[in-house]
Amino acid sequence: MNHSSVKRVIAGAIAATALVTLAGCASSDAPAAEGETQTVTIGTLRGQPHFYQPFLYEQFAAEGIEYEVITLDTTPALNDALVSGAVDFAITGVTPTISSVAQDRDLKIVASAADGGSGFIGNESIESIEDLVGKNVGYVAGSAQEVALRLKLAEAGVDPADINLTVVPVPDMANAFKAGDIDAFFGVEIGVSLALQNGGHEISDPYDTPIGKVNIGLVTTGALIESDPELVQSVVDTHAETVAYMSENQDEWLTEMVNTFGGNQEIFDSALENFWLRSDLPTDYQDQLEALATEMEGLGLIESVPAIEDLVDTQFVDSE
Repeated sequence: MNHSSVKRVIAGAIAATALVTLAGCASSDAPAAEGETQTVTIGTLRGQPHFYQPFLYEQFAAEGIEYEVITLDTTPALNDALVSGAVDFAITGVTPTISSVAQDRDLKIVASAADGGSGFIGNESIESIEDLVGKNVGYVAGSAQEVALRLKLAEAGVDPADINLTVVPVPDMANAFKAGDIDAFFGVEIGVSLALQNGGHEISDPYDTPIGKVNIGLVTTGALIESDPELVQSVVDTHAETVAYMSENQDEWLTEMVNTFGGNQEIFDSALENFWLRSDLPTDYQDQLEALATEMEGLGLIESVPAIEDLVDTQFVDSE
């Protein structure tokens, strides 16, 4: 990434309250004339290695397309940015995307981005799921991790009412665990790696449920797919090339990310061992999305399960 790209990326970092200002800036509102450069805006999270793909897109961009990266604080905010038109694409969570589509919001997953990133972590007083009874257990409300936690509790025959379930924001989870405010949590990276560094251990395999490892994807709007499928194809192709590069050159791009945004590279290295970068949308991935949506309905997180064709558009990637 050259210095001008880094400056533009950092300048693009915004808060959710700025979405109204950004709305209307998306490339779909002003298609580039022949021979001109078209700017594609893409949202992601700042300083998270598994959300870093957009910062590398320019290395693999098609001729005539440049990328402007917009960072927000949460994946629901990224979905809101898509709906408002503040960004054209986003690397975002599949769980808030399912929630959005269930509310008839015009979003589509056009590629996967990364699986995994979850952890079911406890302190020294907890050796099994049954030991959680009477303990303080943190979770992220409305997340895939909450769904997996409740599936794990049900499998073990533990009533959630017998546990002190506590909603903890993602940035606060590791500190709450370190401070002893919670005895265990089902959360996400990099909090998982931080907790393991601070004496935590894995209680149970977080991926041994029907929803598997499904986590984040590349999402855009149905309107953009309809109006400019060639652009969507170009972005998905760039995304796939970027993911392939990241998978083979972790030391190179991760060092660049740490130099740009800061952070502990050792923790990031540990976190990335718990992620599986990808871009495809095979049948088993779609099955996991359906399982996640079904469990979300059962927990009352959504009113109905979206049809898979309303959630995913596989025409731009190899879905076999």
